[in-house]
Amino acid sequence: MKVSGNYVFDFIDQEQLREVLAEGVFSSLPLRDVRGFLVTDDASDTAASAEKYGIDLEDCANTIVVRFRRDAQVHHAAVVVLGARRIDVNGALKAALRAQRISFADREFVLSATGMEYGGITVFGLPADWTVVVDTLVMERSEIVMGAGIRGAKLVLAPGVLSGLPNVLVAPVSM
Repeated sequence: MKVSGNYVFDFIDQEQLREVLAEGVFSSLPLRDVRGFLVTDDASDTAASAEKYGIDLEDCANTIVVRFRRDAQVHHAAVVVLGARRIDVNGALKAALRAQRISFADREFVLSATGMEYGGITVFGLPADWTVVVDTLVMERSEIVMGAGIRGAKLVLAPGVLSGLPNVLVAPVSM
């Protein structure tokens, strides 16, 4: 067990992380800056893991994928928002992406395109042409807990790590 900020987690080492995560997710992790821990399937959803592991929802980050049209082309974006907040999809997010139309992406498409599990989507290992939108409130936290691409693990990192991702846009998109 290791203390991380206000929490105590049973972090797994990098080799164990490599064994449980999809290759695309693991290979895109900045390993110096990201740690992982295993969770039980009943605690993989944000609210359940927050309750079971004593994590404040304001320190949990969800990744939601949207599909949008801009300049007559279809695009996808992964949106990172705190667990206690909702995305202002048709207002702030639509404006930030300069989208003409926007909706939540089809679940089967997301799973197929990312190779990740539903309930564990993360921003690491996404298709290279996807935009990553990080809500400004996420960036105000000292540390966040987010999905790891599988339901059985979570990642812990400083939100500044997200700034280093390709195609990242930090914008106020939650309400």
